This record gives sequence, C-alpha cells and structure tokens, in this order.
Amino acid sequence: MAYAKEFFDLQIYFARKIAVLANLKLETALLDYTNFYVRLVGRRDFNPNHPMWAAYIAGLKDHPDLGAWTYHVYTQRPHLDRPDSVIATFGCFSYALGEPGQIRLHFHNDDHSLQGPLSDERMGLRLSELAALVAHVRAEQPSARQIAGVSWLYHLPAYKRLFPPPYTAHAMVASNRFRNMPLWGQFLNRHGGVRKSAAAAFLQRVDSQASADNPAQCFPLLPLATSAPVDVFHDFYQLQLATRF
Repeated sequence: MAYAKEFFDLQIYFARKIAVLANLKLETALLDYTNFYVRLVGRRDFNPNHPMWAAYIAGLKDHPDLGAWTYHVYTQRPHLDRPDSVIATFGCFSYALGEPGQIRLHFHNDDHSLQGPLSDERMGLRLSELAALVAHVRAEQPSARQIAGVSWLYHLPAYKRLFPPPYTAHAMVASNRFRNMPLWGQFLNRHGGVRKSAAAAFLQRVDSQASADNPAQCFPLLPLATSAPVDVFHDFYQLQLATRF
C-alpha cells in the first residue's frame, strides 16, 4: 500500500517545528523526527551517510517544495510495508526476532475487504492468523519465550480484543519513537490516506508547541509497548478458536 503525500507533509511540518525549537539542522530533524529514512531507504540503521539518504538530503537544496521532493523520492522506491527482518507473515500479522528469547509482532493492513481489518466481521480471520503465527513461533522458534509489540493500535478496543488480556493489561508508553510507524501510523486510514481529524489535532498541537521539551505531546496517541509469554498466546487462541468455530 502506498501512502498519500499528505502523510509526508505532516511529518515535514513537525520536523520543521522541531528544527526551529531545538536549533537543529532540518536534515537532522528529518532523520530523527520523521519516518522518512525507513520509507525512503528501506532500512532501519538510520545511517545519515547512506547513499540513498544522502541523495535525498542533497536534493533539498534544489527543490524548494520539500513535500513534493520527498514524495517524488518516495514514489521511486519500493514500498516496503513490512520490516526487512520479518521471519514469517500470516495475513495482517508478521513477526521478527527481537531480544534473545523474544519475537516482535507486527501488524499491516493486508485485508482488502469492505469491512476493514479490525471489524467484527473480520475478527475471526484475525484470530486465525494470530493462532497460526503463534503455532509457527512454537514450532520454528523454540527458544522464543515472549511475544512483544509496540503500536498506537493498542489504544483501540477493536485491536486489543485480538490478544490475551495479560498481554494488553500492562502496556506502557514507548518513548522516543519519532522514526517509527508505531507512532506515525495513527494518521493513516486503511487506504493509505490521512485521517483528517487526527491530522488536524496533531497540527494544532504542533503550532502550540513552545519549546523542544516533550515533543511527543503533539501526538494524539502515543505508541504502547507490551509483552507476554508465548504460552499465554497459545492458550488464548486455542480457547478462542474452539469457542468461535
């Protein structure tokens, strides 16, 4: 799924504000306070000297319309919807290896139905996908004891209900995620466009930001980090699928 230009414009607006308030070069703010590096380079090493990133930054001098230049570069790159570290994918869910003994859960809307990926109508399918993912982890990653995730989606009841209660009950705010989609994804709808109400609230907060202290307060929702044992997930999905089917 390709993202709309307005999604990049939002991040540019934020980066410019932070650059002024924190007395940073704009290229530094674009690297540290947007999701651009991941979108334009397709990696997560955040190396300012990477040739693709360096070419993008060099182009800023020749393109006064930063939004148009950024979107042009984006449209020339492969749209990498999932991290390159992903081990396996099951519908809307995938996982990658995390810290020793841990796998990291990822969500991406790969559901093209009219109802929406988190709708009541698609809940059974999402549970089946997660059950298959957990079964794969148990079979192929025997050293994995924990499943962890970070996302703004854990604020949504429709998303939380897909997971065992112990997993979501103790979710904590994940700080300093300005480079990552677990923060910026809240502004996207399921078609890749910008959610107008969320964007408007964000821009209003950015305009009101008077210092570089706590720029995360500009965001309507902050990403939440959580984890639980693999066996908790396995037992939960066994019960859910037995009850529903």
